[in-house]
Amino acid sequence: MILNTELEHKGNIFPNKIVSFKKDVDKIYFYTENNVVLQVTVLRDSVLRFRFTTVGSFSRDFSYAISQSASRGYNLLEINETTESYEIITSKIICVISKRDLKTVLYDAVDKTLICQDELGFHWEESYELGGDIVKMSKHSEISESFYGLGDKPCQNNLKGKRFENWVTDSYAFGKDTDPIYKAIPFYIGLHSKKSYGIFFDNTFKTYFDFCQERRSVTSFWAMGGEMNYYFIYGPEMNDVIANYTDLTGRPKHLPPLWALGYHQCKWSYFPEAKVKEVTNKFRELKIPCDAIYLDIDYMEGFRCFTWNKEHFPNPKQMVADLAEDGFKTIVIIDPGIKIDPDYWVFNEGLENKYFCKRADGPYVKGKVWPGECYFPDFTNPKVREWWAGLFKELIEEIGVKGVWNDMNEPAVMDVPGKSFPDDVRHNYDGSNCSHRKAHNVYGMQMARATYHGLKKFSYPKRPFVITRAAYSGTQRYTSTWTGDNVATWEHLQIANAQAQRMSLSGFSFVGSDIGGFAEQPNGELYARWIQLGVFHPFCRTHSSGDHGDQEPYAFGTNITDIVRKFIEIRYQLLPYLYTAFWKYIEEGTPIIKSLVVYDQEDQQTYFRNDEFIYGDSILVCPIVEPNSKGRRMYFPKGRWYNFFDNELIEGGEECWVEADIDTLPIYVKEGAIIPKYPIQQYVGEIEITELKLDVYYKEGKESSMVYEDSQDGYDYMKGRYSIRNFNLIGKEDTLVIQQFKSGKFTTPYEFIELNIIGLPFEKGIVEVDKEIIDYSAIQSNIVRARKDFTEIRIFNKYCEIDLKSEKIN
Repeated sequence: MILNTELEHKGNIFPNKIVSFKKDVDKIYFYTENNVVLQVTVLRDSVLRFRFTTVGSFSRDFSYAISQSASRGYNLLEINETTESYEIITSKIICVISKRDLKTVLYDAVDKTLICQDELGFHWEESYELGGDIVKMSKHSEISESFYGLGDKPCQNNLKGKRFENWVTDSYAFGKDTDPIYKAIPFYIGLHSKKSYGIFFDNTFKTYFDFCQERRSVTSFWAMGGEMNYYFIYGPEMNDVIANYTDLTGRPKHLPPLWALGYHQCKWSYFPEAKVKEVTNKFRELKIPCDAIYLDIDYMEGFRCFTWNKEHFPNPKQMVADLAEDGFKTIVIIDPGIKIDPDYWVFNEGLENKYFCKRADGPYVKGKVWPGECYFPDFTNPKVREWWAGLFKELIEEIGVKGVWNDMNEPAVMDVPGKSFPDDVRHNYDGSNCSHRKAHNVYGMQMARATYHGLKKFSYPKRPFVITRAAYSGTQRYTSTWTGDNVATWEHLQIANAQAQRMSLSGFSFVGSDIGGFAEQPNGELYARWIQLGVFHPFCRTHSSGDHGDQEPYAFGTNITDIVRKFIEIRYQLLPYLYTAFWKYIEEGTPIIKSLVVYDQEDQQTYFRNDEFIYGDSILVCPIVEPNSKGRRMYFPKGRWYNFFDNELIEGGEECWVEADIDTLPIYVKEGAIIPKYPIQQYVGEIEITELKLDVYYKEGKESSMVYEDSQDGYDYMKGRYSIRNFNLIGKEDTLVIQQFKSGKFTTPYEFIELNIIGLPFEKGIVEVDKEIIDYSAIQSNIVRARKDFTEIRIFNKYCEIDLKSEKIN
């Protein structure tokens, strides 16, 4: 007879004392009396992995987030034992592990200052109903500590005082502080004492993060299953933390084609074909640059993926070719839901091969999406990913589509609680069968991965272009992203600004928002202000819900059209600058856009700044996010900054009022910067680049800049066929010196570089280009023209006496 039907809730359980330890190359194991094992892996001097098990042994070590090419190796590894603790010492970090309870304290190995320490440390709670453990970690928050990251959370940059949930969720018309939304990126950066560290909690179950909300001096994170498995990344610079995190989780596998960094136009939906061409023709007629046009779900036959509506698009191959002739690349949407239809070849293939997700007791999971009732491929199965990749052959190789946009891949399911799959759905998980509780957060990532591999195969020898709405850490290896179904409000303009900054410092730089708002309808002022922000986001696309009205750049009257055109033209002029920033992101992990705190963590005034950001390395942008504004107050980081439009010089380190009527935006360039520009094009490749322009901003002192160029598409750059121009600027009272160091085997199509010298504090006289003297004294302009491979340019004060033979200034 069963007398007690109540479940025993044991509450939190903690490790007890260490009874033994062992070292296995770069892994150190600590065993406790109550069967807890801590595995510490030294990946690099500044990166440690902490992995706990409560059952004495570890399960298969597998992660979708960690890149196979992540760097490994360290300069120093020592292990010391004292009566109270073990010490793991690298050249960057000292990790002290308590023998009594496995609590850890981490110090800077150089100056011995405290970086991070456990509060309760690792603990867990047995989950009888679900099986496994709820795993938990709590750490002390140091005095005045700030926190940043976690991906697309729609709130202010500094996360202190807030709690968050990571569960990828279709969140239509989300608002400020809505949580969770479309992405799960369980990575954050802590900053105190002007030093920063990062923690990446690689657990795909539903996770939570508390940044001193429940208890003012404690930050904690926990998961509803799986392992306590986290990586500790030490800076002390935030840029170094982000670079090491993106090294760990990966960076984009290839540069995007340059056209993907142009302006894109999208709507739900452009159809039939005549409407698509009406829109594209209007862009060319009004000379508004645009590189891509999007087809939403209405291009399909009954919303069936990989089909075409023959009534609306009778000859898609010819239409795509016609658009390409006019410079437009066609992007199409593909969702995960496959319509249950015995006359539909994709459905039949999936059914025959058992590629669809099943419930725990056997039947396929069924859900309503746009086509009606659907089955859903299990993208965690490598065979399914291979099949899915192959489905793109016709779209890409035969019809000529240039990019694919993955939507609804959280996965989103209509008219059910939770808006997604039930928890009991089963997944292959690359051979480690599991429930949806574990696979949910990576479902969209694995769909994007399969899409990427399909496009890479069938776009060859051109580069693939993929967009995803849902993501987990590491998704940046495969795809770009946008911030989801936002709303045409001023508040959402502010949210878009914060989200793009947060995504970038969370390792995902190729990001943008639906310019103008997806839901509802912006007025002309809001749309213009959103364009002014959006052209400084790496992914730049207008997208809207069709039932709310027109939202093309020309839809708001002549005045707004002229303003929008002006800023899209600025984007196209700055394409070589953005492309260079993208190259640095891939090579070095440097975020393409940086919150001011990332740019200068020494300045505590930056810790709570939300609006201003640095675009690339040298351009300061501050969007206007309120209606009827004629200007605003903005903070200038330390240093001196030139106004992008009138070259006025501003001293940084303080907040100032700046004028910014509807036709302008606060944009400033760091002194000493050299900004590359291309001529305005209506689309990438429209004209041959016959001259590279460099805006050279004078500085008394030294500064370095660079320009990266290649053929703008294809893979030749991976064989060394690229061009890198490194510039050193050396400014003195009476001279300006510009040195160039060229590398790479790519031959640029232009022969000359035009340098526009800005802020020169003296009147230009003689100019020396590679020892050759050119007398510019009679020319008023501060333009200098030189062959592209010059090594040194010297510009002298017109009123200095120069001994040309000895090249000395008297």
